[in-house]
Amino acid sequence: MNFDLLIQNGTLVLPWGLAQADIGVSQGCIAAIGKNLGVAKEVFDATNLHILPGIIDPHVHFRDGGKGGIPGVEDLLSGTKGAVLGGVTSVFDMPNTNPAAVDAETLNAKRDYINGHAYCDVGIYVGATTDNADTIGTLETIEAVCAIKVFAGSSTGNLLVASDADIERVMRSGRRRIAFHSEDEYRLQERRKAFSSGDGYENHAIWRDIECAFLGTRRISALARKTNRPAHILHVSTAEELDYLKGFHDIISVEVLLNHLVQSAPDVYERLGAYGVMNPPIRDARHVAAAWAAIADGTIDTIGSDHAPHARANKEKPWPDCAAGLTGVQTLLPMMLEQVHQGKLSLLRLADLMSAGPARIYGAVNKGRIAAGYDADVSIVDLNHIETISNEQMGSQCGWTPFDGITVTGWPVATIVRGNIVMREGEVFGPIGKPIHFNS
Repeated sequence: MNFDLLIQNGTLVLPWGLAQADIGVSQGCIAAIGKNLGVAKEVFDATNLHILPGIIDPHVHFRDGGKGGIPGVEDLLSGTKGAVLGGVTSVFDMPNTNPAAVDAETLNAKRDYINGHAYCDVGIYVGATTDNADTIGTLETIEAVCAIKVFAGSSTGNLLVASDADIERVMRSGRRRIAFHSEDEYRLQERRKAFSSGDGYENHAIWRDIECAFLGTRRISALARKTNRPAHILHVSTAEELDYLKGFHDIISVEVLLNHLVQSAPDVYERLGAYGVMNPPIRDARHVAAAWAAIADGTIDTIGSDHAPHARANKEKPWPDCAAGLTGVQTLLPMMLEQVHQGKLSLLRLADLMSAGPARIYGAVNKGRIAAGYDADVSIVDLNHIETISNEQMGSQCGWTPFDGITVTGWPVATIVRGNIVMREGEVFGPIGKPIHFNS
């Protein structure tokens, strides 16, 4: 056979195990898997490398509503540049942009903007509001929309949907799985009164305490049962939530963030100050251990970065005036490969959580697997490459990472999106990203 691209001599990470095989790519799709497949216009030699199904980061904030983002912080082009530098082939972008992605006009504009402004493929969330709650079901089927996003806590304006009555209105409109930020807004506001500007950064996890997250998750779980509407709880951060959600896996799926797996309090606040502040907060070692146990027992479905860049000037204010949010799309895969190196999970489980899992939960068509007929999205990694992460490596305009100075074993050496080599040995090509199609 004749192919556009042949990826040869690598080790494929397949659902059933590792395999020595080649991949033949035609017209952006995987056309064949095997040996001695034929010839190609271009050959990628993957000797001594592992080939993962394209990594999907299902939780990013690229600050770009289709008008260029925030100068010096992020836009779609710089955000997706960081993604492909980190081996990520697809991202799902959150709706709290300017303009907010909350109606057909803004969603269509944001989707159309992807072509020519993204290095990888992109899905977009539609934001639930108190205004669109009863009709949002008509928006979740717009092309490239990955899901409805509900900010049940930690948002402002009409993107905050805090009451049970309003959340239920959203859950009764449409039928696809809804993604939730589940902190309880009422508890947040009440507890905020106990703290003052200039208090230590470690107070972030005291203010946004375990009960704040657990109460939000219990409320959403009850509403999911009541309405029979599937939900996806984003960035679950407590042992209590993870234990509770084991009884709801028929209706609720679970995301955990990289930061809640590899960072813990109080150390993160002592070392990084505001660069350890995110929502929900990084918690102590008991919750980190619970997250790893939940990976081992299958409770967790997806891992994301919650990439949320801010200008240094806004990060470096006293707590709680500092911006909450950390960068992460570029460091997601390298940091998780380090966890594989440490023996905390297998390469197969990594692919399940970071490729197949997001594709399954959100219904991304032809994404998340190395299989004939699927998009030729692969993340090629060197498991023996030792690298020290640095601020200078970041593609993000904000120019910082909370993992600056961390040394990892395992590194992305190439990112291929629909058969296009968009990153090779740190050099980026494109942009060739397109909107992702989702089952509706």
